[in-house]
Amino acid sequence: MKIKIILTVFTLCFFLGGCSNDDEYRDMEKPSIDMSIDDAYPTNCAVLYRGETFSFRAIFTDNNELGDYNIEIHNNFDHHSHSTDDVECDLEPKKKPVNPFIYNQDFSIPNGKTTFKTDDAIFIPNDVDTGDYHFMIRLTDKAGWQQLKAVSIKIKDE
Repeated sequence: MKIKIILTVFTLCFFLGGCSNDDEYRDMEKPSIDMSIDDAYPTNCAVLYRGETFSFRAIFTDNNELGDYNIEIHNNFDHHSHSTDDVECDLEPKKKPVNPFIYNQDFSIPNGKTTFKTDDAIFIPNDVDTGDYHFMIRLTDKAGWQQLKAVSIKIKDE
């Protein structure tokens, strides 16, 4: 009987000792997008010009490891909102798009990075509609958590 109790206690200790708390090792935090650095661009209400190239600059951080990011630019001619900032820019009257600027590009971040500064050149064609646009940043870490940042911008003629 003692042997059964000892074996049962030993087996129980073996199984309980082999279990680990995965939450200690699992990444449970979203990455962050820092647009407060001195040379961050574009910031809310920035004016960009047709036929010109601008640089997207921000700092991305994560507690464990960054993954990749996406930049999307689409028109805001209907005055919709993504509500990631409290800043409100003056909007032009609503209008229907004829030839809106549409941009959607994925970017990789080198493996192992917990901090990454962007510096991506983006060209705005000469023939796109001027007006209100949204500059969307989607940052994903290696664990799959995502952070979204929406910036209101304007595209104008030179």
